[in-house]
Amino acid sequence: MSNLRKVSRVVLSIEASDGAGVKLRRSIGSELISELDPFLLLDNFGTENPDDYIAGFPSHPHRGFETVTYMIDGQMRHKDSTGSEGVLGPGSVQWMTAGRGIVHSEMPEKREGRMSGFQLWVNLPAKDKMCTPRYQNIDPEDVPEVSLDKVTLRVLAGEVEGPDSLVAGPVTGVATDPIYIDVMLSSDGSYRHAVPEGHTAFAYVFDGTVTISGEEVTQHHLAILSDGDEVELSSETGGRAILVAGRPIGEPVARYGPFVMNSFDEIQQAVRDFQTGNF
Repeated sequence: MSNLRKVSRVVLSIEASDGAGVKLRRSIGSELISELDPFLLLDNFGTENPDDYIAGFPSHPHRGFETVTYMIDGQMRHKDSTGSEGVLGPGSVQWMTAGRGIVHSEMPEKREGRMSGFQLWVNLPAKDKMCTPRYQNIDPEDVPEVSLDKVTLRVLAGEVEGPDSLVAGPVTGVATDPIYIDVMLSSDGSYRHAVPEGHTAFAYVFDGTVTISGEEVTQHHLAILSDGDEVELSSETGGRAILVAGRPIGEPVARYGPFVMNSFDEIQQAVRDFQTGNF
């Protein structure tokens, strides 16, 4: 018998800006929710106005966690201190494990039209914080899409039950065993997804209205889920949400801007390493 996860809290994301003035909406990582172990930040950017995004995210450092960029519309060019460079287009995913340190930039590739998507920060356990940086750069065509009755799923991480078999997302080898699914519901669409008990889980509605395990959640709202082994998403009029879950790390968090470690001493060391070019 399933144990349906309920909505324990609904939070309206707040308007904010980051980088060189990119306008966005922030839920996790704000004064409302500082963190949701293992998740440290969730930003949703989406605008038709180039003035809101054109300055992008110039070079900045990271250490001790992972950044996940999921593009819905538009294009961002990524460059970093390892020499990696590429363009994230509509539907593409970048799961970057910053590890011991990386300096990168994300700049809009086009100067007009809609730019939208998400950035999620995921913590790393202490044993992995100083690992070698790595990327999982995933093109749109490599993100599986599953069509069910009145529901379309894009599977970034985790597994879903397709019409004929299990469908696995392309992101692998992540310590927190994540689930990340883009759920698109047509009118009267409904979908149930298994979530391991003990995982932290949330859904963020970014289009329309989605009923989550019986509670109606409107656009720009984050729904934090109680524990359980399953969640249900449905919509009478159509809606779209990301469903995200991960295993909590349960370690102390010391956080200073783009550095996330376990102690203040480690933060001071990260700052010194960055200032002296030792990333």
